[in-house]
Amino acid sequence: MSSTTPEPRATEPKTAGPGSPESDDAQAPITSVFSGMQPSGELHIGNYLGALKTWVQLQERYPCIFCVVDLHALTQPFEPREMPGRIRDMVIGWLSAGLDPDRCTMFVQSTVAEHAELAWVLNTITPMGLLERMTQFKDKSKRQPENINVGLFDYPVLQAADIVVYRADGVPVGEDQVQHVEFTRDVVGKFNYRFGETFPMPRARLSQAPRVMGLDGERKMSKSLGNQIGLNDSPEEVWNKIAPAKTDIRRKRRTDPGVPEECNIFSYHRFFSSSEQQAWAAEGCRTAGIGCRECKRLVADNINAVLAPMRERRAAIERRPRLVDETLAAGTAKLRPLARETMELVRERLGLPTAERYQPSACRSRSTDPTASSPPSPSGGTGR
Repeated sequence: MSSTTPEPRATEPKTAGPGSPESDDAQAPITSVFSGMQPSGELHIGNYLGALKTWVQLQERYPCIFCVVDLHALTQPFEPREMPGRIRDMVIGWLSAGLDPDRCTMFVQSTVAEHAELAWVLNTITPMGLLERMTQFKDKSKRQPENINVGLFDYPVLQAADIVVYRADGVPVGEDQVQHVEFTRDVVGKFNYRFGETFPMPRARLSQAPRVMGLDGERKMSKSLGNQIGLNDSPEEVWNKIAPAKTDIRRKRRTDPGVPEECNIFSYHRFFSSSEQQAWAAEGCRTAGIGCRECKRLVADNINAVLAPMRERRAAIERRPRLVDETLAAGTAKLRPLARETMELVRERLGLPTAERYQPSACRSRSTDPTASSPPSPSGGTGR
């Protein structure tokens, strides 16, 4: 590792949005992928469509790191006794959805301390104005007005550290997270400009289903809002949730025509049904040729067809109780050296001592080195 810090460029670069034509790295190939998910409850089809489906595809093409971001979860109300189970359930859900420990790396954020250390470093170069513009802070503050904490405000800085501590350059996200990747790019640009090229410029990769609405048709799917279809739901549970779900308000009676593009249930057809089935549902809605119940039955059957292999994998995973712990332990063991290497480089860039600089072994070797200079005594003499 070189001890020379590269000179900064003469002018500070203006960071373009991820993947934008203005960005000089828009066409650069992705070399590694990082993404994370809070252990906030049962995984649902919104998580699958918005993230997991893309993750499963990416693990076949790139080195991928997927993180249970438990430190982020502390910004919301939680019960400590429930956290271990939530972490475990999340990883079981990932494995059930098709993530393969032989093709990607999975771990828990808090088991690699460098995430928090790097977040503090990035805090020192992050302008308050950048954080004040983050829309997710505003949204979450409205949802939890009794717990507007500093961590909630500073969430994007830790998220930036999560990505760059492994020097990842591909970040699969839904459309509501694109602003966070843009924020990370701004912070990376500032760090590289001030201290020398250290981190690659990350880029967002939008998932195929960037935003999935809940069964209420009004808000994004979420367990906390009770508008979700869980990945572990039985066929009966799936139907019982879809049957009363909101549809196009124009269809008050079976004979009333509707507008499928404005029906939330029809949006699920786009994710789970074939083009022929979508055409059948759209035509039947517009002409009142089918009722909403028939439309819902088809989409429920198609959702269950996707969930069936996940249920089978989950049953197999639950017969191997040590699999989750082994997967996470292997991920942590693999990633700690990478994160440590990044932080050593960051420390070097900042002029801070490396982790080994003041270790007892290093101090002993210096004390036995006859060429090492003695510290001055308190009186200013050489001391004896």
